[in-house]
Amino acid sequence: MPVPVRPLTTLLLATLAHSAVWAAEAQVAVAANFSEPIKAIAAVLEKTTGHTLKITLGSTGKLFAQIRNGAPFDMLLAADAKTPEALEEAGLTQPGSRFTYATGKLVLWSAKAGRVDDQGAVLKAADLGKVAFAAPKVAPYGAAAVEAMDKLGLSAALAPKLVQGESIGQAFSFVYTGNADVGFVALSQVLEGGQLRSGSVWVLPSTLYSPIRQDAVVLRRGAGNEAAQALVKLLQSPNVKDLIRSYGYGL
Repeated sequence: MPVPVRPLTTLLLATLAHSAVWAAEAQVAVAANFSEPIKAIAAVLEKTTGHTLKITLGSTGKLFAQIRNGAPFDMLLAADAKTPEALEEAGLTQPGSRFTYATGKLVLWSAKAGRVDDQGAVLKAADLGKVAFAAPKVAPYGAAAVEAMDKLGLSAALAPKLVQGESIGQAFSFVYTGNADVGFVALSQVLEGGQLRSGSVWVLPSTLYSPIRQDAVVLRRGAGNEAAQALVKLLQSPNVKDLIRSYGYGL
């Protein structure tokens, strides 16, 4: 007896239903400096596994507060090491899941070509306008900027010119839109394909600020989330590590 042939639409729906069983979504809280890399990584994740990410960007301090207040995140990619450690100590993470996914680099950037020299002398220029940086209490890159200004002996001179953003993303926006002359931002924000996207930049010597070790951790809610577990593996894979380096991070 011949086997009945199911309509193509039935076969397609069956295939999609089967795929949906295996595809998962993770809600991931991500430090603002990592906004561009995480978009690229999310695309790789979806293409290779079918899993998707719902990404929330913000300052590490604000994301920490949201997690403590019960925000439904499965994973945190912070801009420091102490925040994931604090969540770990509070029992809000999957035990043993914390790891370093990148080491950040601080830069002084202007949207104008030739404005920033390779020694940062513009910070002493008589015509220096507003200087943007991120809120040091909630943004690790902001804390690094304050430390660098202190070590350069420029904190008092720059104080009247400083404009503070809620996150490193907002600090970048101030400079990008011309509301600040220069700004202390993350190297990853001004690179594209390993090259300076626009403007001019000074990569601050690492001796001017404490290492910006960026740790990731799976939160308690994400312990059984397949998309979160797949993201952990992807962040630790050689190809994605190379991708992260292309945005100016160390590992």
